[in-house]
Order: sequence, then C-alpha cells, then structure tokens
Amino acid sequence: MSTLDTLRARLEPVGQSHVLKFWETLDPAQRDALTNQIESIDWAALPRLVEQYVRNKPAFALPPDVQPAPYLPVDPGAKSRPWDRAAAKAKGEQMLRAGQVAAFVVAGGQGSRLGYEGPKGCYPAGAVTGKPLFAMFADAILGAYDRYGVHVPWYIMTSPLNHDATLEFFAAHHFFGLPRESVRFFMQGVMPSLDIATGRVLLASRGEIATNPDGHGGSLRALHASGSLADMKQRGVTAISYFQVDNPIVNLLDPVFLGLHAGAGGAAAPSSSQMSSKMIPKAYAEEKLGLFCAHGSGPRKGRVEIVEYSDLPMDLQREKLPDGRLRFLAGSIAVHVLGREFVERLNTDAAFELPWHRAEKKIPCIDPATGEPVRPAANNGVKLERFVFDALPMCEHSVVLETDRVEEFAPIKNAEGQDSPQSSRQIQTERAARWLEWCGVAVPRKTDGTPDCVLEISARTASTREELKAGAGLPRAIERGQRLAL
Repeated sequence: MSTLDTLRARLEPVGQSHVLKFWETLDPAQRDALTNQIESIDWAALPRLVEQYVRNKPAFALPPDVQPAPYLPVDPGAKSRPWDRAAAKAKGEQMLRAGQVAAFVVAGGQGSRLGYEGPKGCYPAGAVTGKPLFAMFADAILGAYDRYGVHVPWYIMTSPLNHDATLEFFAAHHFFGLPRESVRFFMQGVMPSLDIATGRVLLASRGEIATNPDGHGGSLRALHASGSLADMKQRGVTAISYFQVDNPIVNLLDPVFLGLHAGAGGAAAPSSSQMSSKMIPKAYAEEKLGLFCAHGSGPRKGRVEIVEYSDLPMDLQREKLPDGRLRFLAGSIAVHVLGREFVERLNTDAAFELPWHRAEKKIPCIDPATGEPVRPAANNGVKLERFVFDALPMCEHSVVLETDRVEEFAPIKNAEGQDSPQSSRQIQTERAARWLEWCGVAVPRKTDGTPDCVLEISARTASTREELKAGAGLPRAIERGQRLAL
C-alpha cells in the first residue's frame, strides 16, 4: 500500500494534490479506498488531457468531402452491390466450428431508466417468457453449440456499479446452462471527472474521486487490461462479435456476417476486414442514429467513419436520391465484428489510440476548500469517454452490411415509447410472425396488419427463419390472442 508521501509525489507534479486535502479526516477503510482509486489512475497522462479537452474544446470536423459509406444490401442479389451469401455463410460456419469466434457484450449499465433496480442485462425482456437479456444471449450461444459443437467463449464487460450483482445473477441462474469456464467477466475502466473551469479532478466526497465510465470505446482497452485478449489468443479466437446489452434479438453469432468480415463475400467484399458493422436504413431523416459515412478525399479517402446524428448537418441528412430514398441512409445499431489482432494493435500502438470525447455535465461533488456538498445548477464538469466506432477510420478494410431492423434491432432503452419494453415486445412478435408465416404457419393479424398474438422465438430454437423451418414441432396455426414461446 502506498504511503501518504508517495501519493503526494504522484499528485503534486500534475496539480492534483487537493485530492488528499481531507486525508486526516478519513478512517482507515476510507484511506485504503482512496489510495486504491489514486493508484488506478494514469496521472502522468492527465495534464495532456486537461489541456486538450478541458482548457480547449475540440471542434468536430466532418470527414473531407463527406460521402455516404458504401454498404452491402440486405438482398445479396441486388444489382447495386451483389455478394455471395452462400460463400460468406460457409466461411462463418467454418470459423464457428474451429472455435475462432468470441462473443463480447458491453453490459455496464443499470436498468434505472426502466424503473428496474439492477444490472440492465438482468432485465426481463422476453416478449412471452420474460427471460432476462443475459438468458436470451446465453440461448444464442447454446444454439451455436447445438449447431456447431463448440462452446463459444463469452466475455461480459460490467462496471464497478454492477459487477458483483452481475456475477451473483449468473451464479443464481447456474450460468444459464453454459460452462462456467467459457464465461469471463471484467470491469469497464473509469476516468476521473474534471472541473470545467480548472481541470482539477472533482471529489465526490472527502475520500472519493468523482469518476465516470470511459465509454463503450473503453471496452477495447478493458479487453486488453483484463487479460481477456490474451485469453482469446490462447483459445484461438480471431474474430470478436461485439454487441450491447439492450438488444434482445441481436444475431450475435451470425455466420454470414462473420464470413463477410473474413473476406468471403465475393467481389463486393473481397478482403478480410479489421472491423465490420451492421446497419439499418434510417426510417426518416431526423431519426437519432449514427450514420456510416466515408472520407471523399484526403489521406483517408474511402475510409468508413460513423458520424453522430448531431454532428452531420441536417440539410445533408435530408438529401434524397432520385428514387426518394435518403442519400445518407445507413444507421448504426452498434453491432460489430472486430479482428482480435486489430484490437491488440489499438491497445499497443500509439498511432492507433482512440480519441477522447468531451461531455459537459452537472456533476455533484464537494467544494475542495470546505468539503461541503455542491449541487451544481449548471454544467460544472467534463467527462471524457471513448467510442468504439472511432476504430473504423483506422481500418484498411471494413464491411458495412445492411440488415432489416425487425430481424435484428429491438432495443430496450426507455421506459415508454420508442425503444421501450413494449416496442421491443412488438418487434419480437413481428419477427416471430414473419418467420412462422415463411414456414407456412398461419398467424392471425389485426386490421392494421400487426400480429393478433404475442410470440417469442428463443435463439436456441433458431437464429434465422431457415433454422426454424429445419426444426420440428411447429404448429399449423396460431390462435388469436395466443401467447406462444418456441
């Protein structure tokens, strides 16, 4: 354990010695906790970050001559960019059978916005069964074992806020039938929150530094710092399937997507990618989705980048093609495949370091002079975070694949309205209805065309309509008002 003198020696050269102002008032447990916090922070890097992101406010710059990013259409036979679905699927299945794929979920959030106290991954999301999100993802991994005979390793990034509760939840549910050795948990990193006027670290209390999660981009650093990347390498993993915890119908081990990432898509996707992404067409110009764009000129010409909807001028977002479609159409759903070696390079090569993003926030803290609580009425702090999609422009090759939002995107973010539990259940039901109808099952529908029933298809039963048809035991018809889980 560091002594008070060694702690001061870290803090004073970077102008942060106020962190120890109340040391003498702390009990031994509080001193130990503060010491652990201090030792976990990279203080040497802090002056540069303060200069770049607090004293200065970096301005976002659009890619030069910004263009819509090219993407592979959901229909592989489309005239615009045809691709070989069968070859991609065969390659992806080969990767799965060879144990070259890992699943990676970012699950550091709480369900508080949903009125749920606990890790968001524990939230009951199944339209019929009320299965927790974690259980729905476990079903997909178990389904891959049924089909390919390999236990896909699952890496789960938690946060200091929910780590212990997540582990307890998995233990209470016996890891949902997964081998315990194939599931690995690790915590997201945090950054100190900074005073917007001075750049000094804010104190949450007399014995605690105010911190914030380092963003979903920090997940790539956490993979490395936790030893998870080394574990993947030892297992022979070459491709990491990245997804977020709030989407219960994500196709998290999609062999077609994996094969395209590996360069098996034919002429439209001839090279293996460092990072690949799925997109859905924006429903309307103002929809709040990040957009896949490309550099039209400059040293990164042709490189793909995601531009936040708030950063792309609305006149560009409203531009339309002659056929009436939006010109900037490709919206991100935060589903990616990353090469393991690429993630290793992001963590070990300074030229590939992800940038930080500045967010101004109201951060409760204490007055460093008096120790009295401060409840700010205006933004008093800067939080720094990284975004995983900032790795895209560093890729020599990247694939963007279109998917149908009903097939793969039913997020649960809000208590009501769009992206709520209710809207997710509706999408789960609509997807299941489409699959069943494609298999020849009669599904009752209301006058507005929506299913007159509630349906849920486990990812262990099927991850595609083709897998559902290949299975057994489908009913001939669904009754009105029926609640059915398959």
